[in-house]
Amino acid sequence: MKTVAALAAPNAGYSYAFLDEFAKRELRRRTLKAIAIPGYQVPYASRELPIARGWGTGGLQVTLSLVGPSDVVKVIDQGADDSVNAANLRRFIARMSGARTTTDALAATIVQSRHRIPEERLREHQALVLQVPDPEPLRGVEHDISKAREMHGEADYGLLWLSLYEQLVRYRRVTLGASYPALVHKRYVMSPSPIPRWDVPKLHQARHLTLLSAGREKRLYAVPPYTDVRPLEFDDVPYRVENQRDWTCFRTGLRHKFMNEIPQPGGGSTYEISDTGFVEKVLKQTSGVSVPSATLRGSSKTPEVSTGATYYDDEGRFYLDGYLR
Repeated sequence: MKTVAALAAPNAGYSYAFLDEFAKRELRRRTLKAIAIPGYQVPYASRELPIARGWGTGGLQVTLSLVGPSDVVKVIDQGADDSVNAANLRRFIARMSGARTTTDALAATIVQSRHRIPEERLREHQALVLQVPDPEPLRGVEHDISKAREMHGEADYGLLWLSLYEQLVRYRRVTLGASYPALVHKRYVMSPSPIPRWDVPKLHQARHLTLLSAGREKRLYAVPPYTDVRPLEFDDVPYRVENQRDWTCFRTGLRHKFMNEIPQPGGGSTYEISDTGFVEKVLKQTSGVSVPSATLRGSSKTPEVSTGATYYDDEGRFYLDGYLR
């Protein structure tokens, strides 16, 4: 029978999961407060880690406070499992905790992500940890953070609405892209990490827990399961996600999934679904070859390929009817 001590034996010079016990207790208490007050920014003492601030220290600290030897961890960077940042964080978490790792979003118990939410619908008993460079949605309209805190306390978001209105007057559309502000539980406006507008609706009434953490700013906040999350929009100007209707993934042939645009010589472009774990599963499923899906590293188990339900169907419809107008 495996024990925490045995799993962490190669790293005897460190506390389990790297952070000391006091740091993990503090983070867990702050996390509970953030869950109890959805969207509210909870301060915490951000610790030093063996990575530079700005490279995911906030998300990493939350993950290290949650992870246990029985967890399965997936780490993605802009949808990719194989980027340098994602690979290094994944190796560090596995080394410090003994947890298994995977590229399959549905096989993971903890998904740590830099600026993307997987295409497949996450389930109950999963935690999504989003890295956040700037947690303050009011920074663009109020540079004095003390005043911004007062505005949050009074639910005074008039300047945000004015900013959206000015964009409509000047450009005839809302020009905000990533970090689109969203109202959580009809109370606090949050910045949902620099995830694309495509991903913001995925937080609404989600079955999983979402934790957002900014290491440099020393703030974390949460969206509990089955909580309302609504992007700011006017009654007569509905919220719009990125227009990728005519884009087709050159690897899978799928449409209506969030894609990366890849410029080609001669001025053209090709498109590829940014969620590499999802692409991997689709390719294995359509190949007809009986091969295992994303291997659980650290385990002899090799689950068969099975793609889950996605947030947007093959016609581009969001899975919650009536949410996107």
